[in-house]
Amino acid sequence: VQLQASGGGLVQAGGSLRLSCAASRRTFSNNGMAWFRQAPGKEREFVATISWRGATYYADSVKGRFTISRDNAKNTVYLQMNSLKPEDTAVYYCAANRYPAVSSNSGDYKYWGQGTLVTVSS
Repeated sequence: VQLQASGGGLVQAGGSLRLSCAASRRTFSNNGMAWFRQAPGKEREFVATISWRGATYYADSVKGRFTISRDNAKNTVYLQMNSLKPEDTAVYYCAANRYPAVSSNSGDYKYWGQGTLVTVSS
């Protein structure tokens, strides 16, 4: 069972990035998925989640700027990040829920990817 995140990098404030998370079929089937992030010196925090059927929920800090989506045929979840701010700088982790629903609780997530670094310069 593996989650492989990619797409991080260095971008200027106001720019965009798209993160991808490829999952093994066993991980992805009927699972809610999410992105969390951890900035230097801070706790890991919830960013966005999507249910198996496509319902979404966002942290207030990213609402209106980030979009989570999934392609079940490709076992992949995406995070489109627009209007990036320096405070979005963090390592972003994708995670697979034990359940098919949305959840912002990290304790509900059984599988975690290795993280991809996003750096937003001012």
